[in-house]
Amino acid sequence: MTKQASPYADAAGTKTVTLSVQSWVGARANAAVAKYLLEHELDYRVDTVQVDEVPAWDALSQGRVDAILEDWGHPDQEKRYVEDKKTIAPGGDLGVTGHIGWFVPKYFADAHPDVLDWKNLNKYASQLRTAESGGKGQLLDGSPSYVTHDKALVNNLGLDYKVVFAGSEAAQITQIQQFAKKKQPFLTYWYEPQWLFNEVPMVEVKLPPYTDACAEKGAADPSTVNCAYPTSTLKKFLNADFTRKGGKAARFLKNFHWSKDDQNEVAQMIAEEKLSAEEAAERWVERHPDVWKRWLP
Repeated sequence: MTKQASPYADAAGTKTVTLSVQSWVGARANAAVAKYLLEHELDYRVDTVQVDEVPAWDALSQGRVDAILEDWGHPDQEKRYVEDKKTIAPGGDLGVTGHIGWFVPKYFADAHPDVLDWKNLNKYASQLRTAESGGKGQLLDGSPSYVTHDKALVNNLGLDYKVVFAGSEAAQITQIQQFAKKKQPFLTYWYEPQWLFNEVPMVEVKLPPYTDACAEKGAADPSTVNCAYPTSTLKKFLNADFTRKGGKAARFLKNFHWSKDDQNEVAQMIAEEKLSAEEAAERWVERHPDVWKRWLP
């Protein structure tokens, strides 16, 4: 990323687009379909680069990428780049509502319904221990690069748990599948939309309700967070110069709008069926012309 620049940083009308792709498979699904249609319907060449959540905003502001197709809410970056510097422009809603939470498998919740209240989690800590969590219960997280409040929540809610990072979304999915195959209990940070719910039904543990006051306090000092994650309308953002000079590509990306089921269909083909991103996108495009034809400028 340090050397790569979007062609739109220097030239208008260039038939190339650079998309930022986050590491989770839902974001890869967005980019795969956008890339396929930009290339096959609008005659662009599309480059994709994987950048972590916060650095992606810096890259977008600097014109090193043209668009982020799935943002889960970064108010500090939005204020800095959209409101103050005006180097990034809103690209509209993705069409998908995102929610992060703590989940247990349905088979465990059915056997122990009170586990779904965070106040009872310590009661089950001994059943949720692993070799990685030592004497505490394990709260399984994915990539350390994700913006989470789990360590603060464990501390502030007085929970006898340790946050253990799987390392990536794929590694976390593998661990969840292994637990489920053996019908073992587990507690995991997870999010919707995500295709894995189709394979491993999970139920959310209710944390203290989300409030704006909690969020504002947490924005100033993340270690103070003691409430649930918000439910977020997932949004797209475009480089401001690209918005003005990107022609049909910019208009197409603004029009890109699909459902949770659409995203999960592509994500599952990539992650579970092991299709390449392009193959998964091609299959989805063949099945859903009624959806994507509305995006074309």
